[in-house]
Amino acid sequence: MRGGRWRKTGSALVRVILVWAVSTLTMLALAGILPDFRLESADGDSITRIALTAAWGAGAFGLLSALVWPVLVRALLLVPALVLGLLVFFLNGSLLLIALNLIPAGRGEAAPETAVVVAAVMSAVASATSTALAVRDDGAYRRRLYRLADRRRRRQRRQGAPGADETAPGMVFIQLDGVGHDVLRRAADGGVMPTVAEWLERSHRITPWRTDWSSQTGASQLGILHGSNFDVPAFRWYEKDTGEVVVCNRPTSAAELQRRAVARTGDGGLLTLDGASRGNLFSGGADQLALVLSVSARRGRANRSRAGYFAYFSDPANAVRTALSFTAEVGREIGQSVRARLRGDGPRVSRGGLYPMIRAFATVVERDVVVAAVIGDMLAGRAAVYADLVAYDEVAHHSGPRGRDTDQVLARLDRSLALIARVAEHAPREYRIVLLSDHGQSPGETFLGRYGLTLKDLVRAGCGLPVSRRAGRTHSGAEARAAVRAALHRPVEEEGEEAHPGPGPDPVVLASGNLGLISFPNLPGRASRERIERAHPALLATLANHPGIGFLLVDGVVLGPGGAAARLDVPGEAEAALAGFGPGAARAVRRTDSFPHVADIMVNSAYDPDTGTVHAFEEQIGSHGGLGGEQGHAFLMWPTELSEPRPEPEHGAEGGVDSGAERGPGSGPGPGLVGAEAVHAVLRRWLREADGPQVPVGPRPGVRVGAGPVEDSRPEGAMDGILPSTGDLQRDETR
Repeated sequence: MRGGRWRKTGSALVRVILVWAVSTLTMLALAGILPDFRLESADGDSITRIALTAAWGAGAFGLLSALVWPVLVRALLLVPALVLGLLVFFLNGSLLLIALNLIPAGRGEAAPETAVVVAAVMSAVASATSTALAVRDDGAYRRRLYRLADRRRRRQRRQGAPGADETAPGMVFIQLDGVGHDVLRRAADGGVMPTVAEWLERSHRITPWRTDWSSQTGASQLGILHGSNFDVPAFRWYEKDTGEVVVCNRPTSAAELQRRAVARTGDGGLLTLDGASRGNLFSGGADQLALVLSVSARRGRANRSRAGYFAYFSDPANAVRTALSFTAEVGREIGQSVRARLRGDGPRVSRGGLYPMIRAFATVVERDVVVAAVIGDMLAGRAAVYADLVAYDEVAHHSGPRGRDTDQVLARLDRSLALIARVAEHAPREYRIVLLSDHGQSPGETFLGRYGLTLKDLVRAGCGLPVSRRAGRTHSGAEARAAVRAALHRPVEEEGEEAHPGPGPDPVVLASGNLGLISFPNLPGRASRERIERAHPALLATLANHPGIGFLLVDGVVLGPGGAAARLDVPGEAEAALAGFGPGAARAVRRTDSFPHVADIMVNSAYDPDTGTVHAFEEQIGSHGGLGGEQGHAFLMWPTELSEPRPEPEHGAEGGVDSGAERGPGSGPGPGLVGAEAVHAVLRRWLREADGPQVPVGPRPGVRVGAGPVEDSRPEGAMDGILPSTGDLQRDETR
C-alpha cells in the first residue's frame, strides 16, 4: 500500500520534471530564434549558465501560471467572453515578463510583443507534453480522474450535502444545434462523423421528430427543457400589451419565457434533480449553470452562468489552446469566404465584418467551454446534463446546410463526442448519452437576394408607406405600389418625399428565418382580416400573390395566391391548402393560431418541394424558423437499452404522434414525435427509467460511463482536471 503510494508520487514527480525540462528547452529554442528575447547578461554567459537561466524562467512562468492565472481570470469574470478570449495572449505575456524579472542578475529580457509569442508557445508545448504523458500512462490518467471525483466527494461530505446514488446511471443530453435528421445520417454514412456512425451501428438508434411551426432553438429548447413552448410564435415577435419586441436570444426575453413556461407547467424543468445546463438558452431548472442565457443578466453569487468561462480559462494552457484555435478559425472562415467568392458560388451572403470572430466564438470558444463543462459534470457524477453545441448552426446560416464548410464543423463536433465518450469510461458512474437536435436547416436564396427588396419593404409598399428608391424600382415593389394606387386612388411616395399622413404607427415587421411577422400597433388586440383590409386595402393581396410567399395566416384563415382562403376551423380546408408544406403543417399552424401573441399577419415564405429550398427573410442561405423542408426535421438518437421514444398519452391528443413520418435505416419502429413538448415527455421518461432514489428503476443503456458524488456549486470546481482530456480535442484545431 505504502509502496504503491510512493510509486504514484514518484511518477507524478517525473511528469512534472519532464514538463519542466521540455518548457526549458522550448524557452532556449525561442531565445535563439527571436531577436528580442534573451536569457543571458549583456556580457554573455556560458551555455550552462544560459540553460540554468532558462530553467529558472520556465519554472517561474509555470508557477505563476498555476497560482496567479486563476486569480486574474476570476477578476475578469464579468468581462464578456469574447473580450476575455482576446486578452488571453496579453495576460499570458504579462506573466512571462514577470517571470523573466524574477531571474537573478536580470538575465531574462523580452520585448512585450515578443513575450506574448513566447508565453503562447510555452503554454501550448507544456500542455501538449502534459497531455501526451497522461495519455501514454493510462493508469495514471484513470487515477487522476478517480482522484478528482473522490476530492469532490470529500468536499461534499464536509459541506453536509446529500450524495448521489452511485449505482444509478446518469443521463447526458447533447444537442447538436441545427443538425437535421438527414444531415446527420448523411454525415454518419459518409464517414464525416465516424463516432456517430459507430454508435448507430453498435449501441444507438435514431428517429426524426417534427418541430412546431416555429422551427428554431428558442421554441424547441424551451419545449424540450421546460415542457411548454406555448405562446412562442417565432424567434422574435411584437407583443401589443407591452409594446415590446421579444427576442429568444436576448437575456431578459429568455428569462421571461422561462418564467412563463414554469408558470404554465408548474414544474421547474427537465434538470431540476441534480442537473446541469451548459450552453443553453434556458436552465431547465438545473442548479449547475454555465453559459445559460436566461440567467446571464443576473448579477451576484446566484448567477453561475459565466462560471464555465472562469473554470475553463483559469488554466492558461486551455486559454492559449483555445485562443490559437480561435485565431485559426478566423483565418479558416476568411479563406473559405474568399474561395466561395472567387468560385462564384451561389447563393451567397455577406460574411465580412465581425462575422469571422462570431463564427470562431461559436465553433471554438463556446464548444471548448461547453465540452469541458460536460466532462466536469460527468466526473462530478451529476444525474442529468443537457448541453447545446451551436457550431454547425452558425456556419450553416452563412455557408449553407451542406458542403465542405459544414462538413468540417460536423467532423470536429464528432471528435468532441468521441472525447466525451472516452472520459465517460473513467467517470465514477454509468452514463447514457443521448444526441438530439432542436431543428434542421433549409437552403435557399434569401428573399432580398431573389426579389431585390426585404419583406419590410414589401409590407411598407403594400401599405402605401414610403420605401427606398431601390426597393420601389424592383418588380415586386412596383407591383405593390401600383396596387396601392389603385386601391387608394392616390399616389404613393418614395422615401425622402413628403408622405400623406398614415392611419397610425408604421407596422412592425420582424423576421425569423423564412417566417415573417407583421403587427399593427394601432389596431388593438389581434386584428381581423376585415380590419386590416379597411386600414390597408392592398396589403393582404400584395403579400398573398407574391411569388416568394407561400401563405399567410390572418385571424384563423390561411390565405394563398389568387384569393384562396382556408379556415382552420373547417375540417380538411387547411390540410388541403398546406399540403405542399408536408404532413402536420396544418396542425402546426392551427396550434400557433391559438397563441395570445400571434402576429396580426404570419407570413411563411414559398417552399419548393423539388429542391427543398425556401427564401429566408433574413440574410441567411441556410435558415430555419418556419415551415418548408429539412428545417422542421430534427433528430433524436438514443441508446438501445432505453425505451422507444413514443409520446406520452397526454401528448397524443395534441398530435404528438406522427403516423406517416418516414424514418431511415436504424430508426426506431415506434411512431415519430411531433413537437418539442413531446420530446420533453420522452426525455423525462428516460430519466425516470434510471435506477436510483431520484427516479424509478429501469433498463440499462448502451453507452457506459460512471457515477460519483454531486459537486459543490463553486464555479472553479466545475472543471478541475479537465486539461488531460481537452488537449485531445484541441490538437487538430490549428491544422
